[in-house]
Amino acid sequence: MNYQVKIFSGTNTRTLAEKISKSYGQELGKVSLLHFSDGEIQTSYEETVRGSDVFVIQSTIPPTENLFELLLMIDAAKRASAHQIIAVLPYFGFARQDRKDQPRVAIGAKLVANLLSAAGATRIITMDLHADQIQGFFDFPVDHLYASSIFLPYIQSLNLPNLTMAAPDMGGAKRANAYAKFLKSDVVICYKQRAKANVIESMTVIGDVEGRDIILVDDLVDTGGTLTKAADMMMERGASSVRAFCTHAVLSGKAYENIEKSKITELVVTDTIPLKQESSKIKVLTVADLFAKVLHSVHNFESISSNFIVS
Repeated sequence: MNYQVKIFSGTNTRTLAEKISKSYGQELGKVSLLHFSDGEIQTSYEETVRGSDVFVIQSTIPPTENLFELLLMIDAAKRASAHQIIAVLPYFGFARQDRKDQPRVAIGAKLVANLLSAAGATRIITMDLHADQIQGFFDFPVDHLYASSIFLPYIQSLNLPNLTMAAPDMGGAKRANAYAKFLKSDVVICYKQRAKANVIESMTVIGDVEGRDIILVDDLVDTGGTLTKAADMMMERGASSVRAFCTHAVLSGKAYENIEKSKITELVVTDTIPLKQESSKIKVLTVADLFAKVLHSVHNFESISSNFIVS
């Protein structure tokens, strides 16, 4: 049986959802998201979804109302007898809380996984999780996409003469090495120690950066403290240029100011999260076509592995 596809969007990811649906070849479905004066959200679909494969697109960026809005949309689709409910989270929030790294803390990523499951999601499509093991928090399929298929062609187009990939911390070494292997370049790693979240106590670089065109790769950029400190340090050690490629542009606090003042030549991000403001140093690449292809593949039970260059 050929089930009809319906694509809907939450509030904060509307622009990206419109691009995805256009690339897919159909218009976004009609949904009402009513906000009461006290902030309570009421969700209702303005068209039938009975027996349809429903894709709900929403990045769970702060505030947490975005997550709850997604949960309500999933619940509404379930109660309206949708055949499948696929939650499309271009950015999966709370992913940095993927384990107990100290006593008496929550595992936020697992809690979000439980909430999505309880709401009625039957599948998840997301991109560049902060930790790959989050896929195991779900008891249904997770399609984990990688921005490398978008970033790598752009990096190749730069034609940098002395390309060297870099990880901004030890946790990003695997990602940097995967890029370097594909691009046949060297790798350097930054080693940092934090005093507390978003506060760097010290940083050093492992490897030679003199005369090199450095590209830092990471899954997200938050305050920009790590990236800008790493870029400035590498330029002081003789690097020719430093660029950064980060999938999710969280960009909180003084991030825009930090980036503008830094020696980073360019920060390349995707549109999984809408930018709060423009910056001369920030370039946005869209993930819309990639997500549209995967939506098509999921609906038609086709392989999605052809969309991966580096994972």
